[in-house]
Amino acid sequence: MEWLRRLAVAAGPALVDVHADADHHRSVFTLAEVEPEGTIEGARALAATVADDGSLVGHEGVHPRLGALDVVPFVAIGGGTEQAEAVDAARQFGQWWAAEFAVPVFFYDAADPMARSLPSVRADAFEQRHPDFGPPRPHPRLGATAVGARKPLIACNCVLLSDDVTVARRIAHEVRERDGGLPGVRALGFALREPCWAQVSINLVDLDRIGLEATVERVRFLARRFGTEVAALELVGLLPRAEFERCSEAFLAWAGIDRSATVEARVGEGPRWWPGDPVPGCGPATGS
Repeated sequence: MEWLRRLAVAAGPALVDVHADADHHRSVFTLAEVEPEGTIEGARALAATVADDGSLVGHEGVHPRLGALDVVPFVAIGGGTEQAEAVDAARQFGQWWAAEFAVPVFFYDAADPMARSLPSVRADAFEQRHPDFGPPRPHPRLGATAVGARKPLIACNCVLLSDDVTVARRIAHEVRERDGGLPGVRALGFALREPCWAQVSINLVDLDRIGLEATVERVRFLARRFGTEVAALELVGLLPRAEFERCSEAFLAWAGIDRSATVEARVGEGPRWWPGDPVPGCGPATGS
């Protein structure tokens, strides 16, 4: 917990949310400000703190990872010229991180000239793809980092009222795009230690084609078909306000989501979690 407090303090006023997960052994810090310079400064300060004494040595967790600072995405909420700014910020950050701390960097999505995806980075890093910057092998303590520029996405976990991870994996298979499921959906099935239930972990990477409510309702339908229910929905990070506004009131009430869960509502107000408060778990730092 003290480690997360140090990272939060380093991120400074740009920090708007912290999500920590003991089973994934992973923490997500969301940084956002009206002026992008503050966000970039906060990201560099957080990364430098990770470099001080972060480590993957002995790390265990169900979520795939490349490094202690695992993923750093730069996100343009407004699109247009902001997307070009996000690409520039991502590439400058990647070059700085690799040069300053000798950590290999792999670019993904719009930051990569070939627009390769984050899953492809995880699959191909070092084996079929050389780093864009930094040494040709993982840092002995910090591993490697994926740095991207992308559109807003939503990450969430559907916790099943079942401990059967096979069911979670079957549902993930049914909903993810690469297996013929929903457009723009990536999903994996995991087993949780506390509570002893299974979880469908989801990323919605193309909100123009699929939304949160439609995806989760599909997971709920499949869960019932496999003899269980979705006990809870957990957001990882925040929602874009536009996505919140297209969800029905009934769905938001069931999910326990209100307007304070949007990025826009949190800018300038600080995080819902702050150093000194209890934090549920710990793990490698990542952007959201």
